[in-house]
Amino acid sequence: MIETLLISVLIIAIAMALLLIKVLFKKNGRFSSQHIHDSEAMKERGIHCVIDQDREARQKGKAY
Repeated sequence: MIETLLISVLIIAIAMALLLIKVLFKKNGRFSSQHIHDSEAMKERGIHCVIDQDREARQKGKAY
């Protein structure tokens, strides 16, 4: 059981180190936004986040 715990902690530590490297060496030191409303490809396809879709449906009176 302790071996499984140590392996899990090691895997998590490696993943965190790789994320840190990405932040340190990436320009501006930030991750890109993962929100749908910030994606140009999604905007081109007319796909909105659920909050925007709900707001539009409520304004049109079609929110069921």
